[in-house]
Amino acid sequence: MKNFLKTGILLFVLLSVYASQDVTAQQTPESLGWQLGTQAYSFRLFTLEEALNKADSIGIKYIEGFPGQKIGAGIAGTVDFQMPAGKRDSVLQLLKNKGINMVSFGVVTPQNEADWTQLFEFVKAMGLKQFVSEPDPKFIPLVSKLADQHQINVAIHNHPRPSRYWSPDTLIKYTAGYSKRLGACADIGHWVRSGLDPVQMMKKLEGRIFESHMKDLHEKPSAEYVAFQLSAPLPGQPRQGQSSTRTQPPGPHDVPWGTGISNIKAVLQEFKRQGFKGPIFAEYEYNWNNNAPEIAQSMQYVRETVKTLK
Repeated sequence: MKNFLKTGILLFVLLSVYASQDVTAQQTPESLGWQLGTQAYSFRLFTLEEALNKADSIGIKYIEGFPGQKIGAGIAGTVDFQMPAGKRDSVLQLLKNKGINMVSFGVVTPQNEADWTQLFEFVKAMGLKQFVSEPDPKFIPLVSKLADQHQINVAIHNHPRPSRYWSPDTLIKYTAGYSKRLGACADIGHWVRSGLDPVQMMKKLEGRIFESHMKDLHEKPSAEYVAFQLSAPLPGQPRQGQSSTRTQPPGPHDVPWGTGISNIKAVLQEFKRQGFKGPIFAEYEYNWNNNAPEIAQSMQYVRETVKTLK
């Protein structure tokens, strides 16, 4: 009888393990609620039409627009929150024709109340649920009110040090007590450039990450690169104690996800642990003339890696 019970228990454990492995093997980014896409800035040398063609050629159906990109397709001007309704509708039609969804927009940061209001109206008219920004703290009360009014999320982005939001601590500080629609665009590579552990930064922002700009870097920043970055002024301020023509030392550059030092597998595991649902954009800032193959390699890495996530 005891042997029978032991055999039964062992069989149950083995079946449970096999079942768990089978479920994990069937995981996909979509089953986890992730939208794998690209920031149009990855194709900044090209028009929006060309960017959509490049995205479509590698199977990407989600894109984040960036302000200032030429539209193309015979449509004059650039993508901008101030463009007239007719041009905005032309952009929407272009997206529809290509079968690609624009699900976010940015980084865009108005400097007056009227422009903030217009930005929210543009985002809503485009059918977006969020946009990416780095608001001056003095505008946080207004942005919070507009976010609730329009039911639009604002994903606050982290450029590297010494930008205002390089650390999650700043975002948490300035948004405390305001709308829950103020959250984060987690730029993984920029955290690494700032000397931060991306997984630990994600944990600080748990429940508040609306999207990600994913980057894997080929190496850690050099001491010379970090020193130069720390001496950089905030927008509109002069660089202190240096010639404005001093050349920035080369910094770490993008490589296909999973081949660099950003620990992308651990980042993906943390996204799953947090129950994150939303866009994960490739913002690939290297090999500008022909980076679509490297973005495709990155997308495939995610699809293979999610099968191994617990």
